[in-house]
Amino acid sequence: MTAVDAVEALAAIEERRPDLALIDLSMPGMDGIELTRLLRADPMTSALPIIMLTARATVADKVLGLTAGADDYLVKPFDTLELIARVRSTLRRNREFREVSPLTGLPGNNRILREITDRVHSGADYAVCYFDIDRFKSVNDAYGFARGDEFIAALARSLHRAVAEAGLPPAFLGHVGGDDFVLVLAPHQVRPTTTRAVTLFEAAADELYDPVDAQRGYLEMVDRRNQSYRVNLVTLSIGVALSTSRPFADPREVIAAASEMKTVAKRQPGSYVAVDKRSDVGSDSGAYPTVPAQRLAAAVEPAPVEQQTDV
Repeated sequence: MTAVDAVEALAAIEERRPDLALIDLSMPGMDGIELTRLLRADPMTSALPIIMLTARATVADKVLGLTAGADDYLVKPFDTLELIARVRSTLRRNREFREVSPLTGLPGNNRILREITDRVHSGADYAVCYFDIDRFKSVNDAYGFARGDEFIAALARSLHRAVAEAGLPPAFLGHVGGDDFVLVLAPHQVRPTTTRAVTLFEAAADELYDPVDAQRGYLEMVDRRNQSYRVNLVTLSIGVALSTSRPFADPREVIAAASEMKTVAKRQPGSYVAVDKRSDVGSDSGAYPTVPAQRLAAAVEPAPVEQQTDV
């Protein structure tokens, strides 16, 4: 596919999700440098391989393109065989070093670990959010894995939109696997971003259920003994680790803290955010209210309004 300018290119990339982008440095309106920066700042395209094309052959121009985020640089006019070789080489490196989920297009575990490592060593404040879909297994059991993949893709889109609306500084979004996602962002972005993600995902999930299930607010399931039981619709459990609460020396400690908070969130009804604000392992916990969960429990007695909790 081709595009005549950066605006058309952004729309085409969002819709078609290409494996690689060839970007001309000189384009009408927004140039290739700015387009590359936008693609790198967007979690959904941050891992997209980019080759910059230009008629300028100076070292300064090459450095500018590579600094903006291009993976390779090719001077026009170029030989077609050289272009093909560079495309193949860039794609091979991308598979090796920037693994992405084929379902969501988001970077996976190795890239997530590198991102958190960079944040730990940077000295700047950061937060790591661990997202998980509650009762996701019930969706696979009731509708099959293909429908389950639609729920995962819906969460990826919801997170991407919430991140885009959060603005600067740019956040990092990764797909651990299955229904687990990791978001790395500034501490002040946690509350608005998680709140928005919950709202968007629950609305999207309602559209993916069969109409009768969405309307009554639960799934009617049958166990191995042929006994029927009800399962609430999916919600989100979100665990958050903050560098402002305690310094982390190892990125795995950050992930472990966020994962622990996710477990805390899963013990609560509805969509829930658990934030680790311990300055040390033995410190006390506190709590502060957040917005009500978007989804009421239809298969159990009404629960009190959810709160965001700090542990």
